[in-house]
Amino acid sequence: MQSAWPAAVGEAIAREATPVTERSGVVTVACSSSAWAQELDFLGSQILEKIRPDLPSETPLEGLRFIIATDPV
Repeated sequence: MQSAWPAAVGEAIAREATPVTERSGVVTVACSSSAWAQELDFLGSQILEKIRPDLPSETPLEGLRFIIATDPV
């Protein structure tokens, strides 16, 4: 996921949001602010469509969860 993230979202978004954990097919993405978390939540389905083809077939990706980073992204 880490290597596929910048290509799926672009470098500008990758600077503001980073995948940090995965559990049961849901990837948690730490965002630099609540505004970024909200915006990416709206774009979640589009991001999933872009990133799924770049992941190994044995990596089921069911969803994305966006949170505000406690440390700078």
